[in-house]
Amino acid sequence: MPGLGFTLPHWLYWVGLVVFPLVAMVLSRRPQPTEKRYTLPLAYMIAVTGGIIGLHRFYLKSMLGLVYLPIFLFVLYANGQTQDARNVLSDYVNQTRSADRTITREEDRVADARANLSDLQATVDAAEEGSFSQKSAERRLKRAEDTIEKGEARLQEARAVVEEVTPLQDEAERTFAFWGNAAGYAFYAILALILIDMLLLPGMIKRANAGLPAHVEKSDAEKALEEAEAEEGPKHDSEYATNWIDRLSLFCGEFVAYWAVIAVFVYYYEVIARYVFGSPTNWAHEAMYLMFGMQYLIAGAYAMLTESHVRVDIFYAPLSRPKKAWVDLLTSIFFFIFAGTLLVTSWIFAMDALAVPAGNSVVSDWARGQIGLGEMLTSLNAAQWTDTNIRWGEISFNEWEVPLWPMKWVMVMGGLLLVLQGISKMSKDIREIARGN
Repeated sequence: MPGLGFTLPHWLYWVGLVVFPLVAMVLSRRPQPTEKRYTLPLAYMIAVTGGIIGLHRFYLKSMLGLVYLPIFLFVLYANGQTQDARNVLSDYVNQTRSADRTITREEDRVADARANLSDLQATVDAAEEGSFSQKSAERRLKRAEDTIEKGEARLQEARAVVEEVTPLQDEAERTFAFWGNAAGYAFYAILALILIDMLLLPGMIKRANAGLPAHVEKSDAEKALEEAEAEEGPKHDSEYATNWIDRLSLFCGEFVAYWAVIAVFVYYYEVIARYVFGSPTNWAHEAMYLMFGMQYLIAGAYAMLTESHVRVDIFYAPLSRPKKAWVDLLTSIFFFIFAGTLLVTSWIFAMDALAVPAGNSVVSDWARGQIGLGEMLTSLNAAQWTDTNIRWGEISFNEWEVPLWPMKWVMVMGGLLLVLQGISKMSKDIREIARGN
């Protein structure tokens, strides 16, 4: 079975977090078609991402997608058997290796003891009867004889282990190779089916669209009903925005919301890499929990604007709008204490992340107070961004070694957005109180 050794580059991680939401936001604003149609780009995307289980066939309502499922399940089963065989083989290899080391060590020790045996016996014979030198020589002779005896026993035991385990190890190697090859052949069969389907997809799309029922325009009554339901439904996010701060919070909230889609693709890749290819990643989990942490911080202002935070409003809900504004204004002091503390501590964390001793960039020098802001800005050049030997600040201790200092600066951004949104909310409350309606 082929393996996957892909490690997500750090630059691609950051570029993906920025570019993907922008592309998704542009696509989401495109006019939506009035009639249902199957599209070739979407079919190809599904074939690339989920073709291994025939999702592109199911997208087109083709039951031939069921052909993929037993092959895919066999791949999973074969990989499970391969893993079991690998564990058994590893155990046998360790036993054989340990026995070989024992044989090598004991053969040398026994050989040395045998070579010294005659000299030790001669020393005992030559020593005066009952003397200290005779007793010392006898002890050395006894140790040599014990070494030979125990060494022979260990050698016999180790050789027995090698003799017993070697055929079992050979059998485990054959089992491991068999299931590995079986999983590989099944996977290649799936790839062949996917490639064939990719060639057939244009025709399949045409036939699927031809089989769709004719589009029927909605009646005026249906349109009126939809408009009434839309008016009675919850407020649209854009209705909350009354100033540039609100629009900034809305944009940031929508921007990071699309990160959840990235998580779907990444975790899907992790599952396929782990259970199909037997190649778990060293970056997927860390990349995603860091991403969700940043999402939580950036989306705070959006949640505050759209009143999405969970709260108990038994007493608050029945109040009139001016009274609600008074309550919000009076309790805002606690909010600003929290948001201000978050902003200040985040700034400290962010500066400390840049100022770590491992950082050797001009930005790190500035964060440590070794150079001024002007000197730092004038010293920035392409090498500071492209040289792999230059580290800007704190990095992860895990194997992926992703830079952590950008996350700390996202904390600053989240705190700043919260403070700004609090100011926007306070200004609205003051205007509401002034109107007194």
